[in-house]
Amino acid sequence: MTSFALDSRLGGAIGGKTAAALERAFGMSTVGDLLVHYPRRYARRGELTQISSLPVGEPVTIVAEVKRVNERRMKNRNGTLLEVLISDGNGDLSLTFFNQAWRVKDLRPGRRGIFAGKVGEYRGAKQLAHPDYELFEDEAQARLTAEANANLPIPIYPATSTVASWQLQKIVDLVLDGLGDVPEPLPDALRARHGLLDARTAIERIHRPTSFGEIEPARATLRMQEAFVLQVALLQQRQFVRALSATTRPPGELLERFDAALPFPRTPDQVSVGDDIARDLQGDWPMNRLVQGEVGSGKTLVALRAMLQVAQSGGQSALIAPTEVLAAQHVRSIARMLGPQLAPELMPTLLTGQLAAAERRKAALRAASGQARIVVGTHALLSESTTFADLGLVVVDEQHRFGVEQRESLRAKGSSPHALVLTATPIPRTVAMTVFGDLDVSTIRTMPAGRAGIETFTAPLAEHPGWFARVFERIAEEVRKGHQAFVVCAAIDAEALTKDDTADEPPGDTAGEASRTRWGVVQVGDLLSRHPSFESIRVEILHGRMPSDEKDAVMQAFARGDVDVLVATTVVEVGVDVPNASTMAILEADRFGVSQLHQLRGRVGRGGVPGLCLLVTEAPLGTPARERVDAVASTLDGFALAEVDLELRGEGDVLGDAQSGARSSLRLLRVVKDADIIAEARVAAEHVIAEDPALLEHAGLAAALERNVGMAERAALAKN
Repeated sequence: MTSFALDSRLGGAIGGKTAAALERAFGMSTVGDLLVHYPRRYARRGELTQISSLPVGEPVTIVAEVKRVNERRMKNRNGTLLEVLISDGNGDLSLTFFNQAWRVKDLRPGRRGIFAGKVGEYRGAKQLAHPDYELFEDEAQARLTAEANANLPIPIYPATSTVASWQLQKIVDLVLDGLGDVPEPLPDALRARHGLLDARTAIERIHRPTSFGEIEPARATLRMQEAFVLQVALLQQRQFVRALSATTRPPGELLERFDAALPFPRTPDQVSVGDDIARDLQGDWPMNRLVQGEVGSGKTLVALRAMLQVAQSGGQSALIAPTEVLAAQHVRSIARMLGPQLAPELMPTLLTGQLAAAERRKAALRAASGQARIVVGTHALLSESTTFADLGLVVVDEQHRFGVEQRESLRAKGSSPHALVLTATPIPRTVAMTVFGDLDVSTIRTMPAGRAGIETFTAPLAEHPGWFARVFERIAEEVRKGHQAFVVCAAIDAEALTKDDTADEPPGDTAGEASRTRWGVVQVGDLLSRHPSFESIRVEILHGRMPSDEKDAVMQAFARGDVDVLVATTVVEVGVDVPNASTMAILEADRFGVSQLHQLRGRVGRGGVPGLCLLVTEAPLGTPARERVDAVASTLDGFALAEVDLELRGEGDVLGDAQSGARSSLRLLRVVKDADIIAEARVAAEHVIAEDPALLEHAGLAAALERNVGMAERAALAKN
């Protein structure tokens, strides 16, 4: 019989037509892709039971004969229903199959077989919907097979409307029968220490266990394989960077002049993180550092000091930001922080896709000539037409909006430049280890003095419908005191159900949430234009589909104080700095994730004015949606909220693409639950990389890396 390897093409193992169906349904292209499509659960076949005494709701296995077959079109939905009546001599039972008329060829009257499934009831009669079955010519053989298989677990696979679970089971069986040697990715010592199975046995037992006791040891082995292969991939990425030689960038008088002109002392964390970066910039290999810190903790200051250190030796820095609004804001705040002496020397320059052609050409020329030593932009920085004279530092703002591919393509524009990644979304330890394992991580926890702070309250409309009107009265009161306010909506136009690209629905649970967004920017703008309390209040709207120059004009007017209330989508989530803004109302707050709500409220209370954040929600008490909102109202500690976020949403959402990609490298591993496994895998991976950096002695591991963790998977992980 033909023998397959894990990297064999699926078509050669199961035929082109079936392989094409699996590629369409699940993105599978190799034998390995199929075999990491693990069962999501296992059904019990149940004991052999007489039809007359079948228990409703229980899985059963029976031997019976087909008596009658009837196919008809369904009345209330498209498609056909196949009804099959079977009997074991003591009673009758109906089987139902939706849109599977082809089964008529199998299930002919007089054929006998084993039928396994869960007993349901329809109009008072017992039935099996979509049961597993196996037909035999010989009744004695059928009974023997039924008894032998009665306690065999039935694997239930993630399926689609075109490829059913039982079809996947048959395909996997076929492939396992022809599977050759499976390379071993785990070192023998690690397997022995944890009592793990060999790779071949683990694959065999997760797909066709002979008892329920075989399943968990197989899962434990495969979980460790995932953790270990991923950690090796991240450490290899780190090793790759450290194999490059970097231009040393010592500090000098530019940094001294900047520090001398600072109107405030740096916080202890800003000093220690700054020292880490200064040391990295003088190292033998390129810096690869992640700086995480709360909104307003001074990450931009830390990054700017790194840019000055690079500029000292004539090097340039490129800062890539996720939105046009944020990029423009960065350029303005950098120029302001540099002051009238340093700004003309470093010439901070904006380069985005929305600039007028002449402006963009001028900006690109400044970057290419080295005249601009600080270039700030969006994805336009990645275009082939953007070049640099001496790119020494890449700064990525809000890392979760970018992938490793973008980071590396920007780095490729220089000669092994240093990389500094910033995020205001605090990262739980396990996620940092799993997702950012190739980066050194620094944390800024202390906040600058002089911040008035933020108070956050839930406005629960389910219990107090009248509070909706009070929210807007409260905003008007703040404006009358001379302050400004944000109103944040989850959509641009709720009636058109047009979701803004930058607005986020919280993933997963919709329990207790309205079925659709009721308040978009358009609706709130219209409401306030007619609101008696807002007659003399200047209201403007801002969203991601406005032209770039219009967005920038609105933001600048708000920053100058020419706009009192800004009604916006989440384009204001990061980097918008208006010290006079005291109040934020987030409408339908349950439609946002925990970390996003925390980011948004960080836009107020940034100056000497106390901040007020009102989380308006119709989600009833006790629902997961309401728990999210109340969690944010209960604490300002973003690191605590990051852990809460993991618990409430599960890491599938925290890791995003890394969990949902067609060839995701994380199948069984859960970063919260399996923290200890990840930590153990990290230590073992460090040991292997230290002893055998090229993996010459670990062929099975090298093959697993090639198979499971390509650039796409690393990019998916790094995007989060």
